[in-house]
Amino acid sequence: MARHSDWRISSYSGTNDDCVEVKVADANLPGVVRARDSKDIGLPEVRVPAAAWGAFVAYVSRPEA
Repeated sequence: MARHSDWRISSYSGTNDDCVEVKVADANLPGVVRARDSKDIGLPEVRVPAAAWGAFVAYVSRPEA
């Protein structure tokens, strides 16, 4: 499966790439983060505002209480 350098795959994907890829900078969609299935990049992608993505990443990165 061809990868493009502007898409980043999750570090949790392991050796099979069974996770998600994200693209945080796109000149055609400023302020939008794109996410897609790394196993089937032809499926529709999810697009969210960059601020919402940042809040999501901050939330899931918190240490468990």
